[in-house]
Amino acid sequence: MEDYKIPAQTRIGHVHLKVSDIQRSLDFYCGLLGFELIATYGDDAAFISAGGYHHHIGLNTWMSKGGDPPPRNSTGLFHTAILLPTRKDLAILLKRLRDAKYPISGASDHGVSEAIYLNDPDQNGVELYWDRSREEWPMKPDGSLDMYTRPLDMIDLNKEIA
Repeated sequence: MEDYKIPAQTRIGHVHLKVSDIQRSLDFYCGLLGFELIATYGDDAAFISAGGYHHHIGLNTWMSKGGDPPPRNSTGLFHTAILLPTRKDLAILLKRLRDAKYPISGASDHGVSEAIYLNDPDQNGVELYWDRSREEWPMKPDGSLDMYTRPLDMIDLNKEIA
């Protein structure tokens, strides 16, 4: 088979999550994280976005209404990664999460990005992150990317909104 590379302009358009309670999910994604409700599909689905796009996240209860989260050691989505435009935006969301006493499961500096990890009310993993400019990405002597996972400097991140 001929080698094929997907076009560089390819993007992941949206994620659609099975949830157990639409309103509880809207309270999290819209009320806490600040997404905008764009449309609903009866009482069983909602479509939310940033900036008026048709939807970045779909939420539905078609097969999961009142359901339990999948077992931790099962296959499925690890997390949805939400790319924020700036480091300050990440700091603002961190403050909102802390003010709401919402649990955070991790915070990492990956060299190319800084990220905060948490779970939505249905235990779907969520990564909130911002990317450093490509010029700042750590590189190995051979020119390949040198990503890592180190603790996020939360004190320095908080200075973005101090």
